[in-house]
Amino acid sequence: MAERKYTHGLTITENDDVTIIGIGKMEIWDGADLSLLRDSIVQLVNEDHIGQIGVDMKFVQHVPSGFFGMLFDWHERGIRVTLHRPRARVCQMLWFRKFFLPDGDGKFVLHDGEGVNEVVDEDLWSQNDTFHRESFSLLESSR
Repeated sequence: MAERKYTHGLTITENDDVTIIGIGKMEIWDGADLSLLRDSIVQLVNEDHIGQIGVDMKFVQHVPSGFFGMLFDWHERGIRVTLHRPRARVCQMLWFRKFFLPDGDGKFVLHDGEGVNEVVDEDLWSQNDTFHRESFSLLESSR
């Protein structure tokens, strides 16, 4: 992999056996950021043999359309994928609601989504809207 000259403030940290990648305080990620994230994960998995990847989402308001699909590809390869401290806007995205489950401390783990009925899931989301708003408020206030 060619070395990148511009890394958008990329950070890689370890927390409880999970390698967490962050891209600084950017609120809107674009294709270049997604490429940087993908290249970083490729290196961590293939060269450093990392089995758990986390992405710090503390500042992110918008992600490129391929973001969740890219993470799911890694999940299908046996890599455990978590999102850390996602903002309410990200948590409300359909892909997020379908494929991520809370794992405590503002962390969400990617699962396969098998057995998820989107109509029922949307109904449950609506029925639990108060719970979700309160959860997201707690996430936002802990920043």
